[in-house]
This record gives sequence, structure tokens and C-alpha cells, in this order.
Amino acid sequence: MTMNQVQLLSQIATNDGHGENSAFFDGWKAYDSDPYHPTRNPSGVIQMGLAENQLSFDLVQEWVRNNPKASICTAEGSNGFKDIAIYQDYHGLPEFRNAVARFMEKVRGNRVRFDPDRIVMSGGATGAQETLAFCLADAGDAFLVPTPYYPGNDRDLTWRTGIQLLPVVCESSNDFKITRRALETAYKNAQESNIKVKGLLLNNPSNPLGTVIDRETLTDSLLFTNEKNIHLICDEIYSATVFSQPGFTSIAEIVQENTDCNRNLIHIVYSLSKDLGFPGFRVGIVYSYNDIVVNCARKMSSFGLVSTQTQHLIATMLSDDVFVDRFIAESSKRLEIRHGILSAGLAQVGIGSLKSNAGLYCWMDLRRLLKEPTFEAELELWQVIINDVKLNVSPGASFHCSEPGWFRVCFANMDGETMMVALNRIHKFVTQKKGSDQESGRKQCRSSKLEISLSFRRLDEMKMAAPHKMSPHSPMSSPLVRART
Repeated sequence: MTMNQVQLLSQIATNDGHGENSAFFDGWKAYDSDPYHPTRNPSGVIQMGLAENQLSFDLVQEWVRNNPKASICTAEGSNGFKDIAIYQDYHGLPEFRNAVARFMEKVRGNRVRFDPDRIVMSGGATGAQETLAFCLADAGDAFLVPTPYYPGNDRDLTWRTGIQLLPVVCESSNDFKITRRALETAYKNAQESNIKVKGLLLNNPSNPLGTVIDRETLTDSLLFTNEKNIHLICDEIYSATVFSQPGFTSIAEIVQENTDCNRNLIHIVYSLSKDLGFPGFRVGIVYSYNDIVVNCARKMSSFGLVSTQTQHLIATMLSDDVFVDRFIAESSKRLEIRHGILSAGLAQVGIGSLKSNAGLYCWMDLRRLLKEPTFEAELELWQVIINDVKLNVSPGASFHCSEPGWFRVCFANMDGETMMVALNRIHKFVTQKKGSDQESGRKQCRSSKLEISLSFRRLDEMKMAAPHKMSPHSPMSSPLVRART
């Protein structure tokens, strides 16, 4: 771009604030240019960098076939076309807000109630995050964010708002748990730098850790933000992906229990992109206990409304209690099976991962494969995995992890057969690397060959033992990164 072109455009148009210049996005580009297909391109890159939930689409497709009136684009539903196609109040269809509120309650075990009048629509969680940022902070202000955190936050919360994200450093020594000490340290550092902190952003369940935040930590975070008189934003978009104990605790439950807290400082971001697997529908939600924020966010929502056709379909679907109950239970079961297959497959070649029970990914520990404990070595290892092993996994540095060697590996955006191919590639890579690192005679070579042979045999045994579990009705390839999640 020439200097003259730069001068003719805005700073947003010409800066790199979108954050796309990172390994997180580069991995998607590598997949885009060489996507894996079992027959057309069996040596291509397998997409394990996209947190997409495709494991239960058959349940949704079955419901759509059985409920043709739910869409105005079918012969059965076309009588309602005019009423849905014309302008609607940007508060959203009442039946949509009611259905989403009830769904949020059901996901949280009906332990809390959500007021439909506090639900504000947005174009996915991306739009919801930015809308909330505009409502809570001015350019130059900051939010504290525990590390590691989703790289898209750097785009969603900062690019157009001008606010900053300040890391709350969490460490593997306590499984990356958020501590009061870490919160206080981050807040103090901001004060010393004359940065105004306006809030704390929590992601629960965590992306990329796949862990839930326990009740004690949520309560402590609430008390911390209330003491500092700053906002507490809880991104709960993975709340229905929890597949084993401990269960999910929403900040709404903590607010309900702490009746003397300042509710005006509490806000929830939600969407249907992860829990239902609908990122293409762009259904995002801001739920705030602050009346002013609700009113402002609702006015801003006109820049990113959810189409009324989508609202109408979603409202009908989420009002079907039998379907919702079945979907939540079955989705949880399938996620647990797939998570178990991946983590067990990694363990067979000595690769650990953080113990987790939620999300669409594992937080994989490859620290022992680094040449040295540096982020440069992490990037070098990642480039080998992308270019030679042909797997798009996301390096920890792109998640602002404080320790090199951690990688996020997504497992729910592919079918079981593709998962087996990915695990075989990982096994081959690790055992070959062991062989080259430990080159000390035939005995070790034979041991390595035996290990890889046994690994493949175990994978085949896993597949044969539960073939129905290995292929939970998900499509072979993802429509990729259109939603960039």
C-alpha cells in the first residue's frame, strides 16, 4: 500500500488491529490452501484449530425435517413469510427472547432465572463482546483478562473500541487457576502505568483450557470487581458443552447468592454458536443487570441484528422442550466420548493435556518436545506440525499463555475417521522424534518401531470397539473459518 493510499483511508482501515497477523490465523490459512479430504487430498492439512461443534447436527437436521413450519422458507411455513420479512422492533421477537432466556436457564440446571427483557441481540458473540465494550469503556481504558485467553478477544474488544486488554497471568503449576493474587498484581500494574481498568473479563468454561471456573473463584472475582468498582463480564458461550463433573456454575448463580453485590457491574455474553453448533446463524446475546447498559446495547444492536427469519426458527426450536432436553444430553455424551478418544490417543505416546471437562478442544502439553523452553522454540515446533505433520493446531503464544509449549487442539469439527487420521499422524511424528532425539543404537530403534506399531494397533482397537462412537454424524470437512472462531 502506497503512502498516498494510506493517507486516503482511516486508521482502522490501514492498521493491523484485527490481530490477524498471528499463528492462530496463519494456521487457518494453511488449512485453506491445502485442506484434508480422505480421497481427494488425503495428505492435506487437518483442521484442528477451529472450535466448531458438529457432533450433533443429525439431531438438529431431524428436528428441522419434522418441523417444516418453523421456517418461512418452506411450503408449510410460507404463510408467515410476510409477517417475518417486514421490519421488526430491534428489541427482537418476544418469542425469540423468551425462548433464549428459557434455554439459558435450562443449560444452567434451572437454578437461575433470566429476564427476557434484559436480553439484547447481536451478530454472534463477536458483536456482543464489542457492543458491551463500547458500553463499558472508552478508548485507552482496559479490561483485565486471565491468560491463556481466546485470541479473538484482541479483535472483538479492542480493534474498533480502542480499549486495551491487560493479562492476568495464570500458570500451569495450579492448572492455570485464577487467583486473587494474580488479579491484584494485574490491577496494581495497570495503576502504576496510569491505565484505567474498567472491568474483568472471564471466559467460563475456558477457551482454550476446557475447564470450568469453580464457585469459589467466581465468588472471589465478583468480590474483587465490586471492591474495585469495576465491571465483571462473563463470557459463557461454552456453558452447554460441559460433559462431566464438576458441572457448570454461571455467574448468575453467584449474583443470586450474593444479594448485597452491585448488580449494575455484572454482564453476561452468550451465543448459540458453540452450545448448539450454529456459528453461521450469528446469534449473540448480551445479558446485563444494568438498565443503562441494556438500553444502550439495544440501540447499538441495530448495527448487527439477528435476522427475523433466524429468530423465528430458533424460537420454535428452543421452545420444544423434548428436543432441547434430548439435544443437551446427547451433545454432552458425544463431546465426552470424542474428548476421551483424543486425550487417550495423545497419552499413548506420552503427550499430556490439561484435565478438562468442557469445550470443543484439549489444551495439549508439548513442552517436552521443545528444543528449549522459549516461545521461539514453540513457534518452530508449530511450523513443523503445520508443514510436515499437516495438522492445524494453535500455539499457546497466540492465546497469550505465559509458558511456551502448550497448544489448543480442537476435536468436535470433524468426523471420527478424520480424528483417527489425525491421531495416527501425531503418533508417527512423536515416535519418529523420539527416535531422532534418542539415536543410540538398534535397541532403541526397535523400541520406537514397536511403540508406533502398538500405538496404531491400540487406535484400531479403539475404533473397532466403538465404531458408532467414532463417527457421530458430523461432516468430513468444515466450512472453515468463515466465522473465525
